[in-house]
Amino acid sequence: MKCQNCGGKLKKVITNLPFKAEYDSIIIIKKLPVLQCENCSEYLIEDPVMEKVDNILCKVDKTAELEILSYAV
Repeated sequence: MKCQNCGGKLKKVITNLPFKAEYDSIIIIKKLPVLQCENCSEYLIEDPVMEKVDNILCKVDKTAELEILSYAV
């Protein structure tokens, strides 16, 4: 698969990414599988992974300013 940004090769990697749950609420999901460009570092989250991320974000305490969760495969 090629990067939509630069045309570089996408590689499967595990990384940590922040998501904004509410205006003042940030959720960091650790050990998240993504496709990342070897050239420009742009990343792509595949649909099944994003569905799971959506489920995780629906269940978090949105009153917390910062929450760190692990993506369990």
